[in-house]
Amino acid sequence: MSRGIEKRLSLTVAAPIALLRDLLVTARPRQWIKNAVVLAPLVFGRRLLDAGALIDGVLAMFAFCAAGSAVYFFNDWCDAAADQEHPLKRHRPIAAGRLQARHVWLAIVALGGVAVWFAWLAGGKTLFVVLAYCGLMLFYTVRLKHVALLDVFTIAGGFVLRVWGGATAVEVPLSPWLYLCTVLLALFLAVAKRRHEVLLLEDLAANHRRTLSDYPVPLLDALLQVTATATIMAYSLYTFSAPNLPDGHRMMLTIPFVLYGIFRYLYLVYRRDLGGMPEQVLLDDRALLAVIMAWGLLMMALLYGTDLLQVGAMILR
Repeated sequence: MSRGIEKRLSLTVAAPIALLRDLLVTARPRQWIKNAVVLAPLVFGRRLLDAGALIDGVLAMFAFCAAGSAVYFFNDWCDAAADQEHPLKRHRPIAAGRLQARHVWLAIVALGGVAVWFAWLAGGKTLFVVLAYCGLMLFYTVRLKHVALLDVFTIAGGFVLRVWGGATAVEVPLSPWLYLCTVLLALFLAVAKRRHEVLLLEDLAANHRRTLSDYPVPLLDALLQVTATATIMAYSLYTFSAPNLPDGHRMMLTIPFVLYGIFRYLYLVYRRDLGGMPEQVLLDDRALLAVIMAWGLLMMALLYGTDLLQVGAMILR
């Protein structure tokens, strides 16, 4: 009798825990790392030490995290049948049938409400930009992801809207250099992701998404070369042409780190068949993570070194 009660109690407790786990998996918290680009205008606009701007930038980032997760729920709901044909995506909670319609739509409404709330707190035109981002991503899910080339440009557009949202939150004009580098890097990562999908699915690519059959591997390899080269050139030009940078073109010291980061990513794409999940590559590859951290520290030192020394001197007085 007691064993039966214990078993029913364990099942009662396990069911909500399993549901929460599936909801969290569908929300894709690992993808939130992409929203770090929301803080780019704050950093490169040299307002990182402004407490008010920092708070607004973080709120904008939270808004995009919530909005992105809401979009993932909608995307997985729309793609459930196609995901069942994918060797990896078929294990997603919605495709596997572990999340029902009521769970999905409640999550979308809740996350959408959280996104609106954070965007409203961030101020400026952040709410407008977040809504524009959601609209673009919903259109991507139902239509644009099925149109070759427009799909990768839409992904790049989502990153541009993230950067624009961060810029309007901290009241910094959107730099054309930041815009250009964001577009090119996003295209580079999106093309690498498409290449990974085509090679992984092979003859089944069209069954999962018909657009993949329009991407021959030689074309994707050429697009990777173009976007990688253009990203390096755009960033290099930024380091000695953009306004509000340290004197003496010192930002050029960061170029080797960007070069190594791009080369390392290409190595992982071609040698280890990675690239399908950029956030996973970043978290798992120590060399890539180390060079990004080194670039960030050097860039912070160059942009804020003098200000930090002044703050330190004031504290020591």
